Amino acid sequence: MSTLRFYAIQETLNRKTVHVEEPERRSTIFGQNVFNEGSMRQYLTKDSYQSVMSAVEKGTKIERHIADHISTGMKEWAISKGATHYTHWFQPLTGATAEKHDAFFETMSDGHAIEKFGGGQLVQQEPDASSFPNGGIRNTFEARGYTAWDPTSPAFIYGTTLCIPTVFVSYTGEALDYKTPLLRALQSVDSAATDVAKYFDKNVTKVVATLGWEQEYFLIDSALAASRPDISLAGRTLLGHSSAKGQQLDDHYFGSIPARALNYMRDLETECMLLGIPVKTRHNEVAPNQFELAPIFEETNLAVDHNSLLMDVMHKVAERHSFKVLFHEKPFAGVNGSGKHNNWSLATNTGVNLLGPGSTPMKNLQFLTFFINTIKAVNEHEELLRATIASASNDHRLGANEAPPAIISAFIGSQLTAVLDELEKVTNGKLSPQEKTDLKLNVVGKIPEILLDNTDRNRTSPFAFTGNKFEFRAVGSTANCANPMTVLNAIVAKQLIDFKAKVDALIKDKKMKKDDAIFNVLREYIKDSKRIRFEGDGYGEAWEKEAKKRGLSNNKTTPIALKAKVSKKTVELFEGLGIMSKIEIEARYEIELEEYAKRIQIEGRILGDIARNHVIPTAIKYQNILIKNVKGLKEIYGKDFKNFSGEQLRLIEDISGHISKINSGITDMIEARKKANKIEDTEKLAIAYCDDVKPFFEEIRYHCDKLELLVDDELWPLTKYRELLFTK
Repeated sequence: MSTLRFYAIQETLNRKTVHVEEPERRSTIFGQNVFNEGSMRQYLTKDSYQSVMSAVEKGTKIERHIADHISTGMKEWAISKGATHYTHWFQPLTGATAEKHDAFFETMSDGHAIEKFGGGQLVQQEPDASSFPNGGIRNTFEARGYTAWDPTSPAFIYGTTLCIPTVFVSYTGEALDYKTPLLRALQSVDSAATDVAKYFDKNVTKVVATLGWEQEYFLIDSALAASRPDISLAGRTLLGHSSAKGQQLDDHYFGSIPARALNYMRDLETECMLLGIPVKTRHNEVAPNQFELAPIFEETNLAVDHNSLLMDVMHKVAERHSFKVLFHEKPFAGVNGSGKHNNWSLATNTGVNLLGPGSTPMKNLQFLTFFINTIKAVNEHEELLRATIASASNDHRLGANEAPPAIISAFIGSQLTAVLDELEKVTNGKLSPQEKTDLKLNVVGKIPEILLDNTDRNRTSPFAFTGNKFEFRAVGSTANCANPMTVLNAIVAKQLIDFKAKVDALIKDKKMKKDDAIFNVLREYIKDSKRIRFEGDGYGEAWEKEAKKRGLSNNKTTPIALKAKVSKKTVELFEGLGIMSKIEIEARYEIELEEYAKRIQIEGRILGDIARNHVIPTAIKYQNILIKNVKGLKEIYGKDFKNFSGEQLRLIEDISGHISKINSGITDMIEARKKANKIEDTEKLAIAYCDDVKPFFEEIRYHCDKLELLVDDELWPLTKYRELLFTK
């Protein structure tokens, strides 16, 4: 056993569980480190408080002199909590969060010092941040970038730093982050959904998109993780034979949470409570050492911020418990990977969930309106939705018989399918009083009753209706939720705008009553979007064939899937809604392609290094032991030695064969990489890495994993799956 592997296992076995006391009541500490409404009432003037609340609720601008008052109150609150620094906290296109800390400390001309934090420092900063991906929007000599305060997401304290959620834009105004397009998309869906909701309730003045994410992750002992170069550098194992016991017995799923993991979770949840992240659920997932946590639903912008913050906090808390958190969608072969299910809905300022059935036919007509329009939006933009979840890491998971396939479809359940089939039969034109009564009482009126038993979920569906929300199951565990949520809210906004225009035209031109017009348009949409609805097994080949007949896309790799992001249809969608310009769209496409190529490049280098510098030398060392053994047998038995060394000779030959295949595979992979690196076009570069470089990974891994089974365990240098996944 290699020294590093030996000491890593010993260190892990010697770990003592860090006991964490949970607070008596989590509600007493919830939001203590957040500059929320309670804190603002205490530290802000009445005018300042009302200005912030107006900005949050109505999107009004905060005047600079008011910002000075707000910053003073925010600073005093932060210092009272022990903060010494502040930062504009933002989400660049790396997928991670970013921050640059500045002290409140300022010197004065008389040699004294004060704590200073003004309105200008709160509202806008120029962090430069020139090295972040920009997709060609900025030149190196034009590196200026600005962060601007987003008052809709409250400031918070982490450690001793006041963190102010901000957007990040270029000098010329283009978005360089995930938050800016998301805020624009949320504004669009608010406006469009409010206009439609007024058909049913004139008191509705605002609609908020809500999000509840479910974060899956692996916990691996930090010493064991550090002994694996692939985990340390790529976040996943690039080789390693499956453990004899994996997840076959389903004994980990929803089982008793291991004591060490539970103490980590308790510590993490306390941090979450202080930061106002409303984490509610924790449990074991399917794979060994895999877990999940989920919060209470929140407004989408805040939920996205909280998920990004949570992932950072999870890493920091893990260090205290000698764990490493793996968010990669497929860190281990042979066991389930991780996703981040995005549960999405729309809620009015009158307290109504627009995707929740009501107690009256009219409320259910409202439900059907938003329900059917969402399905229609997914049908029209399924290829773009697929593009939002595309990444090098999520490619390992999608369609791998454990997660939704790369084909986007919507599952609604047999009962709601029957409802839509019934609505489809509605006569085109004006409804008679009897038809309207029958429709509302027999179909629309029975929806709550129908949905009582419609709680089952199709786990193979990437986009499923689950009672009062849609669950976008195909989002990857490493993803920033802003990307898929920007697109989902944008396509629903566009669909609702088109819906209202059609309904209004029928009311005006054909003199239809409102209900008749709504039913007629919904009937048309039900027919138009039938192809996207699928209730069966999304894993089978039969669905691939059926999806092809229906004209649905099946983009299995990221470089192909991403093309939908720069299609004419997508550009028209985003520019029409004012969410992103063509320049911003193309920049993001360039960034994501480049990131894909770089990740495959890095993994290829890591795999080549491990195989040639760890696996092959170890195999040769063991082979030499076998050769020495055979020579010894020959000395003892002479000509008859083959009768006693047949197995050793076969092992020597097998090892030589695997070494040869590994070495030639690495050589060919390096040549393919060199050839790809000469390609200047980013799209062609990504495709080359996908089609010409990545295929070598499996071949090299196969022979390395075979050697793992042949070589003496005492010599094998890499920590094995059985140790990574089952050492507590």
